[in-house]
Amino acid sequence: MLDWSMPLSSLGEDVVLQLCELLDNAGRGWRRLAEVAGAEKRFQCSVEELEMCSLKVLEPHGSPTRSLLQLLAERECTLKYLLGCLQRMGHAPACQVLSSAVQDVIHITVQPESQVVTEGTRVSLTCWATGPPGLVYQWFCGKQQVPGATASELVLDAAAPLGQPQWYICRVSCGAAFAFSRWAQVRVETSSSPDLSLCPLPSQRLLPHYGGATDPAATAAVPSGRGGHAGLECRAIGNPPPQYQWFRNQCPVEGAQTPQLQVKLVTTAERGSYSCRVFNLFHEVWSREVDVEIGPRLFTSGGSWQEGDGGSPESSSPGQLYATDKVALLIGNMRYLHHKQLKAPMVDVHALSALLRQLDFKVVSLLDLCKAEMQMAVNEFLLLLDKGVYGLLYYAGHGYENFGNSFMVPIDAPSSYTSAHCLCVQRVLRSMQQRRTGLNIFLLDMCRKRNLNDDVIPQVGALQVTANIVFGYATCADAEAYELSQDELSNGIFVTFLKRWLLEDEKITVLLDKVAEDMGTLEITRGRQALELRSNLSERRALTDPIRAPGRDESSARNLQWAKAHVLPESRHLRFDCGVTVQLGFAAEFSNIMIIYTRVVATPGDITQCEAKLTDIPEELDVDLKSTNKESPAEVGSPLAPTWSLGCPPCCLYSRLCGLQKLRQELVFTVCLQYRYRGMDDFVEERQRVSVGKPLIAKLNLRPAASPSPPHSPLSTSPPGSWGAEGGSWVNTPEENLSPEVPGSHSL
Repeated sequence: MLDWSMPLSSLGEDVVLQLCELLDNAGRGWRRLAEVAGAEKRFQCSVEELEMCSLKVLEPHGSPTRSLLQLLAERECTLKYLLGCLQRMGHAPACQVLSSAVQDVIHITVQPESQVVTEGTRVSLTCWATGPPGLVYQWFCGKQQVPGATASELVLDAAAPLGQPQWYICRVSCGAAFAFSRWAQVRVETSSSPDLSLCPLPSQRLLPHYGGATDPAATAAVPSGRGGHAGLECRAIGNPPPQYQWFRNQCPVEGAQTPQLQVKLVTTAERGSYSCRVFNLFHEVWSREVDVEIGPRLFTSGGSWQEGDGGSPESSSPGQLYATDKVALLIGNMRYLHHKQLKAPMVDVHALSALLRQLDFKVVSLLDLCKAEMQMAVNEFLLLLDKGVYGLLYYAGHGYENFGNSFMVPIDAPSSYTSAHCLCVQRVLRSMQQRRTGLNIFLLDMCRKRNLNDDVIPQVGALQVTANIVFGYATCADAEAYELSQDELSNGIFVTFLKRWLLEDEKITVLLDKVAEDMGTLEITRGRQALELRSNLSERRALTDPIRAPGRDESSARNLQWAKAHVLPESRHLRFDCGVTVQLGFAAEFSNIMIIYTRVVATPGDITQCEAKLTDIPEELDVDLKSTNKESPAEVGSPLAPTWSLGCPPCCLYSRLCGLQKLRQELVFTVCLQYRYRGMDDFVEERQRVSVGKPLIAKLNLRPAASPSPPHSPLSTSPPGSWGAEGGSWVNTPEENLSPEVPGSHSL
C-alpha cells in the first residue's frame, strides 16, 4: 500500500484513469487543480504548460488531467499535497478515489514529556503528529478520556498535590487510522520540594533581531521577500539543562528546539504569534508572545529593506537585479567504458532539470557523453550565452583536480586518462566570460582527488577580473564525493540537499551555504565529504531573479534556437492495409533519451488479436533490444519511468531510445504490425517505415564528422544549433551502502 509521503509518480494506472475521468471537465476539473496546486511556487504551471495540457483533448484518448499530473510528478509532488488540493477544491469523489489507494500513516513528531511540578503550577503536555489532513487529537488520563482535550496541547491546572503520579497519553487519528504517543508522567509536589527547578535569567525574554525591536509584546512589522529573516532568541539556565520548543499560534514549530529561531520572511504564511516553552524534568516556563507581521518590501542596491507596494518589475526599485536570460547545461555521466559505473547522475540531473525549469531556465540535460559530445554540448551552450545571461553548468560523474583546475571525465576516457582526454572546467569559464555573462555558476558533483597519471599543468589562459563567478563543489579539494545506494534509484549527497533549497529566493552563495550546513548534518559522510564554495560574487544575484530581455530580436533569436530541439515529434496515426490504426507517440526522459510508444486504437471486427512493435532501430543509438516493446514503462530499463509514463496512454508497448546525440541522419525505424483473423491460427504481418526527423538533441549534431579538437585548443564555435529539454525521496542508508568512488570519480 502507498502512504501519503510517497511521490505522485507512485500512483497506479487505475487510480490515474479514475482521476482523469473526474477531472477532465470544465467545472471543478484539471484547470482548477492546477490553480490550487500553484499556491506553492514549485508546483506553478506556466501558460505554455497549461496550453500543452489543454491540447491533449485533440489526441485520441488524450487527457489534460494526465498531462497535468505528469508535470506535478516531475516536480516531486506528494500524494498528501495532491489530496490537500482536491480537498480545497471540494472535490469529494476525487478525494475518495485517492484516499482509497493510500494507507493513512500517522507519525508522532513531538512526544509529551514527563514532568515533576510544584503545586499550583500549570502543566502543559504537547503531542504533535504528521500525516493525512484532518488529524484528530484525544488525550487520556490512564484509560479515561480527558473531557474536551482534543487539541495537540493539554493544559492541566495542578492546584494541589495529586498523591499518586498521573499518566497521560494522546491518541492521534484520522478516519480508521490512529497512533498513540508515548506515556508521560505528571507528579505534583508541595512547594517544599527540593530546589531543582529551572531558573530563568532575569532578562529571559524574546529578543527579535529585526529593526532593533526589543519589546517582545510588541507587534514587529518586518518586510517579506528574498533573503530576509527574523531572529528570535530565548535563553534560560537550569539544572537539569533546559530544553526548548518554539510555537507559532500555539502550535509547535517542527524542528525548532534550540534557543534561537530563524523565521524565514518569504511569504505572509510565516506571520503569527511566536512563543517559546522552556522546560526540564522538574519545571517549565513560557516566554511572552511576540507578533510577527510580514509586510511588502523593495530591495535596494544598498542591501537594506524598504517599504513599498510591490507592483510590476518595471515599477520596482532600481536595485532590482535581472537576467537577460537563463541557460543551464546539465551533464551526467554514468556508463563508463573503462571505469566504475555510477547510478546517481541520472536521478540528480532529472531532479535539477525539473527545478531549474521552474526558475525559467532553458535547460538541456544529457546523459553519458563521450569527449567529442561533451565538447560540442559546451560549444552549443556558449552560443546561448550573451551579455547579462545567467549561465549554469552542472556536472555529475567521474572527475579530478590538478593544480587548481577541475576536469570532467567523459565516458570514453581510457583507464589511465589525463587532461587530454577530459574537459577543463576553467577553460569553459574563460569562454563564458567572453560572452559577457551576468552570472556564471558551476555545480560540480565529482571527486577532486589528484590524478597521478597527469602531471601536465594546463595553459588555460588568463581569466577576466569579474565579480560574477560561483563554484559549488560537492566536496573539498583532494576529497571524494559519494552517492547513496537505494536499489535502482540512487542520489548524490550534494543534490539530495541542494534540491531542498534550489527554489528559495536567496542569493546563490547564501543558498549554497545552507546546503553546506545541511550536508554537515549527515552522520555517515561527516569527515569525508563537505561542500566547498568559491565565489567572487559582489552583487545579490539569485536564481530567482526575473528575466528582462534587452530587446525582442535577441530574445526571439535565443528562444527560437533553443526551441528547435525542445519539441518532441508529433504523435501520429498509422493506417495499415488490413484496416488497423496504430498510434505512435513520444515522451522525453532527458534531452537525449526518448520514449516511443505504440498503441492499436482501431481494429476491424474480423481481427481478433493484433500488436504493433518497433523494429530496425538505428544501430548507433544505445538501445537494448531486450528492453524494447515492453508492456509496462518499468520494463524498459528506466528507473524514472513513473515520472514520464503518466503522460502516456494505457495499453501501449514502450521502447526507450538513448544516445540521441549519436544520430547521424534522421531517425528512421519500422512499425511491425502482427495480427490474426478470426478462426485462423497463423499471424499476418504488415510493416511501415517511419521517419521522425532528428528528435530533441539530435538536431544539434553533437557527434561531429571531423576528429575532435586537439587537447588544450580553444573551444571551437560550432554551427548554430538548438537546445532540448526533457519533459525518490532520499533515505538514510547503512554505512555499508555508502562507498567512495575510485580516485577521480563520482562515488558509488
